Amino acid sequence: MTEDRLRKVLELERSKRFNDRAVTAGLDVFLKNLTTHEGSQLSSDVYSRIQQLPIAGYRSMTPRSRQSWLEELLAVLKEQAAGGRREAGGGRREARPAEQLESAGAAAAKTDSSTAKPGVRRTSPQRPAQQQRLGQARFSPGELEALGVDAPIFALKRVPFALGVKFDKLNVSTVRDLLLFFPRRHVDYGQPVPVAQLEFGREQTVRAHVWSAQERRMGFRMRSTEATIGDTSGMMRCTWFNQPWVAKQLPVNAEIVVSGRVGERQGRPCFDNPEWERWSDDLVHTGRLVPIYPLTAGLQNRTVRRVMQEALERFGDKLDDPLPAEMRDRLGLLPISQAVAQMHYPDDRDALEGARRRLAFEELLPIQLTMQLRRRVFQRSAPAEPVPIPAGVERGFREALPFSLTGAQERVLFDVLNDLRKPVPMSRLIQGDVGSGKTVIAAAALVAAAANGRQGVMMAPTEILAEQHFRTLKQLLEANGGDGPLATAQPAFLGRPMRIALLTGSLRAKERRELHAALEAGEIDVACGTHALIQSGVRFNDLGVAVVDEQHRFGVMQRAALREKGARAAHTPHMLVMTATPIPRSLALTLYGDLDISVLDEMPPGRQPIKTTWVGPDERADAESFVRAQVEAGRQAFIICPLVEESESLDVKSAVAEYERLHRQVYPDLRLELLHGRMPARRKDEVMRRFRDREADILVSTSVIEVGIDVPNATVMMIEGADRFGLAQLHQFRGRVGRGAEQSFCLLLSDEPGEEAGQRLRLMEETNDGFRLAEADMQARGPGQFFGTRQSGLPGLKVAKLTDVKLIETTRNEAERLLDADPGLTQPEHRPLNQRVALLMDSIVDEEH
Repeated sequence: MTEDRLRKVLELERSKRFNDRAVTAGLDVFLKNLTTHEGSQLSSDVYSRIQQLPIAGYRSMTPRSRQSWLEELLAVLKEQAAGGRREAGGGRREARPAEQLESAGAAAAKTDSSTAKPGVRRTSPQRPAQQQRLGQARFSPGELEALGVDAPIFALKRVPFALGVKFDKLNVSTVRDLLLFFPRRHVDYGQPVPVAQLEFGREQTVRAHVWSAQERRMGFRMRSTEATIGDTSGMMRCTWFNQPWVAKQLPVNAEIVVSGRVGERQGRPCFDNPEWERWSDDLVHTGRLVPIYPLTAGLQNRTVRRVMQEALERFGDKLDDPLPAEMRDRLGLLPISQAVAQMHYPDDRDALEGARRRLAFEELLPIQLTMQLRRRVFQRSAPAEPVPIPAGVERGFREALPFSLTGAQERVLFDVLNDLRKPVPMSRLIQGDVGSGKTVIAAAALVAAAANGRQGVMMAPTEILAEQHFRTLKQLLEANGGDGPLATAQPAFLGRPMRIALLTGSLRAKERRELHAALEAGEIDVACGTHALIQSGVRFNDLGVAVVDEQHRFGVMQRAALREKGARAAHTPHMLVMTATPIPRSLALTLYGDLDISVLDEMPPGRQPIKTTWVGPDERADAESFVRAQVEAGRQAFIICPLVEESESLDVKSAVAEYERLHRQVYPDLRLELLHGRMPARRKDEVMRRFRDREADILVSTSVIEVGIDVPNATVMMIEGADRFGLAQLHQFRGRVGRGAEQSFCLLLSDEPGEEAGQRLRLMEETNDGFRLAEADMQARGPGQFFGTRQSGLPGLKVAKLTDVKLIETTRNEAERLLDADPGLTQPEHRPLNQRVALLMDSIVDEEH
């Protein structure tokens, strides 16, 4: 018995003092699986009490709240086990939608069976699997009323089984699915105009009478319809190729409306394969903004429009509106039924935009609520200890720097230090181009931790980047220690030594054990390493600040793991995430809504902009000669290829083949190294170290170098097949050079780019602004491909666009306002949003790039 199993789990949880350890994965996962797969076996009282848990689940509750909720549910379970059901409103519980659908289908099937006429062949009970899934049952008015928009699409009179199968291929199986199956665009056929006023090449509409219509044979097999129509101003010819049946639907003198692109035949206007319908006061296919839907084989737009019209007439007003009326009125948003109707058949462009805005808002609001809730759960699940940097330490740190901070650095440093003063864990993302000075901000946060007797950690995606951070911190803090994994700084402003350690996989076992012991004992102030630091056996004595480089989705699970690394696990470390990848503001507000965002949009003085040139196929030899000249002048160069190895299907350069060609034919006297993603991690690190240490002149690589090392001596970035990369990625490649005092260059090699690719390459030549390039990249490629958002768990958006910054900011503000007023979204008018957020909480995963 399902409820008996639930009772035993709850009793076990009670015996474990409500510590969420009754089941391995946690009570939330157990309850989710139970309600999803066995919910029909739970009474409505039990089911509703499970649904009353907070959005963040059982794990977010205090022990006292857990006990109260659990004891109440156990009492209900025991009462029901004894035979005393407590059902609200009667003895039988209310069926959920899935059960309603099943019972309605069964009732309809029974009706069909009992009323079958003698001699009529009945459908065999062994129906095909797809037919069983879709169902062919017809429903009584009462059953349809109960199902509403959750009725199968076969509830519509115009949807026979064969048509339902086609809709199912588009993931449309219920009336709700159909109503939310929005057009991909609208064609403006506008108001009818006289035949004499038609303009060649324009999409237009005429209202006319049929003068004649007949079937014509065109060629060997094609049978078509040719009709002559006219009004008081003139006549014209219409042809429907391969549609002979149209002739029978066009009786002489019938008044019709015809829409399409106006063609020309013998100097007169004509229509080929136009949309048409009989004249009425409610046109569907012509004379208006006509919807064009995404289709599948055998499904036509005319069919979808007819079915959609019936669905809107019968079920449009039955859609539940998840947005509270007060919010709609305040923001000027349409009710859901009106918005859906206008999305399919808008009165005009303004009505279409109003519908789009309302439905886009409805898509974005649950995402923003989810992100804000994740943030609040993280901040309230365990507080942080304030880490205020003393004024003297901050002043001394600034004075010890060999350079002055830029205005952007001053602004971001203020944000970070202000966050550290609060008892709420910092959760901030700093984004800025390569060389904009992110590491200095991170160093200040780590110094603040040390000044408060706390520890800090700085994590990077690769060992060589972790080493780079280790060296940078040693330089900034003037630490000694040579080439070993441990260095000691003596900053005058701190008043005590500051020990910095490097933990990598290349350490000897003894060194690793010693460093781990020193960390746990609190003898090390700052540890540099990879993200594996939080997954290995490393434990900190008192972790106060964690800096994460190029780990944009370092989320709740990783933060919890960091908290557990310290002896004082009741306190959450302050989290600072850094990225050199420019993120468009709209995408940052959506994907990273649970992080505060600071932008370093100013480069330090003296940095020379990188000169970028698009190189054509006839200039390749010149580009290769230029690389040689730079190497002979003592510089180094990167050469990037799109693929690791040759591909028969793609005519682009591969790193392996290009390395062989350059090594043998072009630069036989120079030192070349090869780097690609299929190499073992240790081998990749060795190659990059040799290049960094000037033991190689040219590094031939795939895009694995995108997040790479600091090589100030490298002045040339040559990118093969540059048209195959997006703008953001090209900008990241370009950021590998230009880190020293010498002028740097980026050469974009592309043989035959298309028009769109050519525009990207020209924009790369024009600007070094990473944020401008990122916005253009997202506009061109869409958020699905930009920055891997499909892998982040972000739900697919049907209407909303991640380029609509103003609407995204509105939804973010509304989410904060809503959660301030109703933190658990428990008020009756917020329950539809509560359900959507609960689904998103489960689907938006913590991602590691």
